[in-house]
Amino acid sequence: MKKVYTCFTTDIIHEGHLNIINEAKKYGSLTVGALSDKALIRYNRFPTVSIEERINLYKSIDGVDEVVVQDDMTYDGIIEKVRPDIVIHGDNWTKGPEKTIRDNCVAALKKFGGELVEVSYTYNEKVAKADLQLKEKLAMPEYRRKRLRQLIEMCPIVKIMEAHSGLTGLITEKTVVENNGRLDQFDGMWISSLCDSTDRGKPDIELVDMTSRLRTINDIMEVTTKPIILDGDTGGLTEHFVYNVRTLERMGVSAVIIEDKTGLKKNSLFGTEVVQTQDSIENFSAKIAAGKQAQLTDDFMIIARIESLILEQGMDDALKRAFAFRDAGADGIMIHSRKKDPAEIFEFCDKFREKDKTTPIVVVPTSFNQVTEEELAEHGINIVIYANQLMRAAFPVMQQTAEEILKNHRALEVDSRLMPFKEIITLIDEL
Repeated sequence: MKKVYTCFTTDIIHEGHLNIINEAKKYGSLTVGALSDKALIRYNRFPTVSIEERINLYKSIDGVDEVVVQDDMTYDGIIEKVRPDIVIHGDNWTKGPEKTIRDNCVAALKKFGGELVEVSYTYNEKVAKADLQLKEKLAMPEYRRKRLRQLIEMCPIVKIMEAHSGLTGLITEKTVVENNGRLDQFDGMWISSLCDSTDRGKPDIELVDMTSRLRTINDIMEVTTKPIILDGDTGGLTEHFVYNVRTLERMGVSAVIIEDKTGLKKNSLFGTEVVQTQDSIENFSAKIAAGKQAQLTDDFMIIARIESLILEQGMDDALKRAFAFRDAGADGIMIHSRKKDPAEIFEFCDKFREKDKTTPIVVVPTSFNQVTEEELAEHGINIVIYANQLMRAAFPVMQQTAEEILKNHRALEVDSRLMPFKEIITLIDEL
């Protein structure tokens, strides 16, 4: 009998998977690969069940002779290990970013003398419903809320992109790229007070109240599944912060980041150019402790943002605050800098990691944007937030388009630069 191999990336088995299995049985003995969690979150979507549960699920299917773990989304390693005569797969990977995975599979099979058999991708109402049920499960608060902690455990660095609307949430959710033979995507979303305020045409001074911020969160949550980190500014009054923690936790938000400043909030972009007052270590620690006491699950994270480097208070002050806020219960530390050189960020992270190997560190490399994610991870950074790039990308294009229509008294001259609306709405799922 020939040895047949296929890889599953699913938490549920539907008609399409059974069609693959039935086709495979015609050729010989079937080995199913269960894609590992680390590979799955880069390739497809976050798993809702453990790798052990997926293995047991696949083993229980009639026609499956063996289940192995596929540690990488590419096929060369597993093909060398299993040495199948045939790899069987749906034909849905013949175009788009997944084509690079297909090309890798074909090359590996050629090297070891195997062949690829592709079957028509199954798509009907039952399959669509199964996919929708899985998506809805991923979006449920109890699943979404804990996902950030899980990602920190599994990923060298967690990649978070700014989103300020349902549409930008969909862009962050669905953008998948091929790079050097691998697929990649963002891990979650950052809801920035700066972008939330700007989108409403308001100054970034905590003028947009929490009720309005919650509407933005809800708009994004309705159409996405990935974890959300909220920019909580200063956190406001401690008495208000504890209620907001409960609300965010109940909604399924994974984390809130609050900064150690007081008074009227002024954006950190201004640094010492405007008067900004840093909160005392004691007061801010008390706010963190009150928030941690208020939350009801172990999933939600309160992350302390330290402004010492922004306000030129020195490295010692930044580190002193970091350890104090951690001891007060902060689940992570965000260190911020306006400098284009990342040296002081790296110095802070290296010194913090000398004494604390585990507390997550968050950075926002807006000014020192030449630094790669790999370099950040080498200094013990766990989360990188791309905090405002989608907003900044959209504004100049919209402004230029408006100006050219005014100049030409028609829209013809700008049309070649515009995406057809038909392509835009393909992002939006229909029930």
